Amino acid sequence: MAVHARPAAFEGSDGLSYTVEIDVDATEDAGAPFAAYFLFVRWSRGEPNVTGHIETDYLVRAPTPEEARAKLGALSLEETKRILDAEIAARRADP
Repeated sequence: MAVHARPAAFEGSDGLSYTVEIDVDATEDAGAPFAAYFLFVRWSRGEPNVTGHIETDYLVRAPTPEEARAKLGALSLEETKRILDAEIAARRADP
């Protein structure tokens, strides 16, 4: 995102296109009151329409929303893609 001024895009292991955003929520944990997770937006084939999304669990926790976002944003594109594919596989396995 910092390089191209837009969210990173991936082809998921299901053959569909995804973009990724980092979201941050407040938690009730006084030691790490903010947590960040990935929101993968799924796009249709052909005309670019949103057809769904995948949210991960919280992946990092931090004392500030900025730090939580920065920690998650420090993951490589390869690691982010691995997380996307793991989430897709988990949903296939979950009836």
